[in-house]
Amino acid sequence: MHAQDILKVSGRWKPWEIALWLLALASPLLLPTHALIINEIAIVALFAVSLDLILGYTGIVSLGHAAFFGMGAYTAALFAKLVMPDPLLGLVVAIAVSTALGAVCSLTILRGTDLTRLMVTLGVGLILLELANKLAWLTGGADGLQGVVMGPLLGKFEFDLSGRTSAFYSLTMLLVFFVLARRLVNSPFGGTLKAIRDNRLRAMAIGIPVTSRLAVVYTVAAAVAGAAGALLAQTSGFASLDVFAFDRSADVMLVLVIGGIGWLYGGVAGAVVFKLMQDFISSITPQYWTFWIGLFLVVLVLVGRERLVRPWTWFAK
Repeated sequence: MHAQDILKVSGRWKPWEIALWLLALASPLLLPTHALIINEIAIVALFAVSLDLILGYTGIVSLGHAAFFGMGAYTAALFAKLVMPDPLLGLVVAIAVSTALGAVCSLTILRGTDLTRLMVTLGVGLILLELANKLAWLTGGADGLQGVVMGPLLGKFEFDLSGRTSAFYSLTMLLVFFVLARRLVNSPFGGTLKAIRDNRLRAMAIGIPVTSRLAVVYTVAAAVAGAAGALLAQTSGFASLDVFAFDRSADVMLVLVIGGIGWLYGGVAGAVVFKLMQDFISSITPQYWTFWIGLFLVVLVLVGRERLVRPWTWFAK
């Protein structure tokens, strides 16, 4: 079987995938009292998918991915407050700004070792965090950007306290970007990314333009992360410094550890498990919920994710 045929087969939608997404889109109706947590899960899942594009499929480790998430959040919030409150237009503007930032930052990951890239990505996030803190006249500084009021979605659906519109909005955007990411990783372009991840020198030897591939996928990942940040700001009506914080980058890394890297559904599954655990455990022990999540991660590493999810493997196939 030729490589293109393999890509076509792997790119086909399986019945369980269609059923899964239909169930996800219907979840705000099936669980109306949990619409807010569904919205949070969708945003975290989209953020995790963006990181998986560079970590799981290209092998670029980043501890500053929150830089693009935060840029999308503040851009969407400022656009709604200073220009116009249309959520879809604000989302497009936030994606455009995050894409531009990703294109600039992609130049920093083209050279050096993995440790160098790790520190550079972390440095970019810290720089943007400090800028957002110092430019208080624009961003609100440590108090955050308040007074962000979003207009109705498509001119009809208001963002209310129940979170149902927010959940539908975020789930739809998650599906849109997931489809685009899925198409990307199952294309010949995605095949070259995996070759670069597995052996960069061999990829260069067979003629793959490694530098341009890395720059493109890093920019695409930044755009998707910016979309996730924009969704957070739009559905919460608030943007604060924590969107740039190291904790945000660390959390999304944990999400991928839980769900698995190099598999787009790993980001989605990890987001579901992480947010549900966080919500459930923090409601029981608000002071020690991080301990229990840490214990879960230790067990996951010691036992092995494959053993824990083995009963679902045949279903996924």
